[in-house]
Amino acid sequence: MRPFDGVPIRLSAHAEGYMAKRGFTADEVEQAIRTGSWEPAELGRLETRVNFPFRGLWNGRYFETKQVRPIFVEEADEILVVTVYTYYF
Repeated sequence: MRPFDGVPIRLSAHAEGYMAKRGFTADEVEQAIRTGSWEPAELGRLETRVNFPFRGLWNGRYFETKQVRPIFVEEADEILVVTVYTYYF
């Protein structure tokens, strides 16, 4: 399953509220959804995981890679991102 390029992707207020705290961008979330493999998630939602080069400091520690994991639902006219998890390693 993968959307065609024309489907808009919208972040929920919850997801937007965690952008700074978790260190992801809307562009990273969109890229993850458009290029990653979709998998089933809890509560009938979908998820994907994509690794991005990071090579920087996060919370005072150096990490090479950032993984962005959006949790989303595919609706009739858009993809709604419910939340996003970010992992550094």
